[in-house]
Amino acid sequence: MAERPASDSASGALTQEANSSDGANTPLAPVIGLPTGTARKDPSTMTAEMPFLDHLEELRWRIFKSLGAVLVCVLGCLFFADWILDAILLAPTRASFFMYEVLRLDSVNVELQNRTITGQFFAYFGTVLAVGLILGSPVVLYQVWKFVEPALYPKERHGMRFSAAFATFFFVLGASFGYLIITPVALQFFAQFNVSESITNEFDISRYFSMVITWTFGAGALFELPVVVTFLAKAGLVTAAVLKTGRKYAFVVILVLGALFTPPDPFSQILLAIPLLGLYELAILLAGGVERQRLKAERAEAAAEAKRQAAG
Repeated sequence: MAERPASDSASGALTQEANSSDGANTPLAPVIGLPTGTARKDPSTMTAEMPFLDHLEELRWRIFKSLGAVLVCVLGCLFFADWILDAILLAPTRASFFMYEVLRLDSVNVELQNRTITGQFFAYFGTVLAVGLILGSPVVLYQVWKFVEPALYPKERHGMRFSAAFATFFFVLGASFGYLIITPVALQFFAQFNVSESITNEFDISRYFSMVITWTFGAGALFELPVVVTFLAKAGLVTAAVLKTGRKYAFVVILVLGALFTPPDPFSQILLAIPLLGLYELAILLAGGVERQRLKAERAEAAAEAKRQAAG
């Protein structure tokens, strides 16, 4: 009679020991190829836990990739810097700017002067940098998403898969609104505002550049409202009912933000407040959609649990 291998003997010993200790009739299945005390795990549910230093390393590379994308966009813009300066930065200063006809505004040519040593330098390279940041923003948001993604559950990943795309869309939409709507209206308002016929309006290039950047990027940031609310709703921090209740307070906050990112004339503030109020209503709808999806998932999970209990 052939002798059993040592592994089979050990498995039999484990089976006999388990039967003698708890009196169960079901034999203990031998575990082969795994060390004692190690349980099998479903590969689909296994998640790699990354040490803190590895998280920092991952964050470092994501930052490098984001900066690299922005740098490539900025360097690309340098080849078209003259066109960008003439067609983007200085376009609203000309009465022939196409948005004046679209908005039906009476326009005049805006005179710019340089009153500082570095005024034109910063206006030139600042415009190139600003356009490069806008062009590189999709890559930056994608890198942020890829850094956060491993910490999410599969359902959360599926629900927020297109968050970076939505964030990019709303930022570009807001920046376009700030440049194409707010900038022409505000610029012509100040260019044609005179307290005396003897005073001529001539704007400094540095102030003009800073105001255009503020209007453009400020509106882009404010248009991220639906994205922020959707994220907070997914985290369970806000609900559609809370947003509906806070409508009157939101209206005041929106007017304050409009005053911060627009000239101090009521028309420009209302001009920015109108789309923001629309975005707030959109945020309420998105929060309601998130709540319905969560409720549907909870019902499905409860039904599946009840089915498992009935089958057991």
